[in-house]
Amino acid sequence: MERPARLCGLWALLLCAGGGGGDEGAAPTETQPPVTNLSVSVENLCTVIWTWDPPEGASPNCTLRYFSHFDNKQDKKIAPETHRSKEVPLNERICLQVGSQCSTNESDNPSILVEKCTPPPEGDPESAVTELQCVWHNLSYMKCTWLPGRNTSPDTNYTLYYWHSSLGKILQCEDIYREGQHIGCSFALTNLKDSSFEQHSVQIVVKDNAGKIRPSFNIVPLTSHVKPDPPHIKRLFFQNGNLYVQWKNPQNFYSRCLSYQVEVNNSQTETNDIFYVEEAKCQNSEFEGNLEGTICFMVPGVLPDTLNTVRIRVRTNKLCYEDDKLWSNWSQVMSIGENTDPTFYISMLLATPVIVAGAIIVLLLYLKRLKIIIFPPIPDPGKIFKEMFGDQNDDTLVNYFSRRFDFHPVFNAPGPEARS
Repeated sequence: MERPARLCGLWALLLCAGGGGGDEGAAPTETQPPVTNLSVSVENLCTVIWTWDPPEGASPNCTLRYFSHFDNKQDKKIAPETHRSKEVPLNERICLQVGSQCSTNESDNPSILVEKCTPPPEGDPESAVTELQCVWHNLSYMKCTWLPGRNTSPDTNYTLYYWHSSLGKILQCEDIYREGQHIGCSFALTNLKDSSFEQHSVQIVVKDNAGKIRPSFNIVPLTSHVKPDPPHIKRLFFQNGNLYVQWKNPQNFYSRCLSYQVEVNNSQTETNDIFYVEEAKCQNSEFEGNLEGTICFMVPGVLPDTLNTVRIRVRTNKLCYEDDKLWSNWSQVMSIGENTDPTFYISMLLATPVIVAGAIIVLLLYLKRLKIIIFPPIPDPGKIFKEMFGDQNDDTLVNYFSRRFDFHPVFNAPGPEARS
């Protein structure tokens, strides 16, 4: 009987130990005190840095982690570092909330959250420039344009500052110009073509020299807003009823990072065919080798006995860049085939009625003269004799008879009454 009693007692002890362990595991996690000395600072142009100190009186058995997020609980993060940074345009106030906890689990309640915000930009919001946009042209230079603010003097002198990670300091853009209502500035940007440029961005701020307008900030990721130069068409030729196009890509770009658009215009059918090309390679022996940066594309169904004009433009694709909306300008046009342009015949058809109408008007104006030239009048002998002899006056006859018969007529002789 002793052995069963001892077994029952041991079993009871085990149950008590297990129950006690369960109660200890269900105990709530201890809430940690909040962080201290939370501060915020701005580096460069748009790099905001928050720093804080560990909480005072934290549990020694706690491995501290810090839970933080921005406004509207965006970009949540749990990390052991006592700082956090973000690259953000400072056109409005940015706030960060930070709390401490002992776990990396987001479901654990952190301490009371402490908040710190950046100050809003100084100045009238209506004075800040609008539509500030920057485009990286051909990975060579960046061009930024903007419109003046509403409450801004027309003679305001603007200044653009820029910074990126490859620069040692903030630089000022010197090439300020105007294009209609827009104001712009361009600066060289060529030293970011390394393999890690995808992680870089350019920080921009536009303000005036006198400090009367509100600054306007912008952050341009180098994986977007990229506009290539137009390609260069090198050669066109026909083979097996197909048109082959060979062109050279703009500098600074890999072929795999570009998409293409080929436009072919036919003079006979007056059609405008556009072909979208995602990937093209030179695989025809007619081409003089596969030169680096040279792309080939076959256009099917093109009539070789008509005039065909070709032009190309390119844009970046999402294989290498985030933005694929900025097309380059069109390349120069290249033509191939015979010119069957009906312009000459159309011009002749339009000119013929004009020529005929002009001839009729000339004939009507000079019809009488043409009639005299074509049908001259028959001479009248009587008229000719009359012109020869009929125009002689009586004095001529009197003089003739006077000389012949020694007769001297007396003109205006007095009558018989006068002689008497």
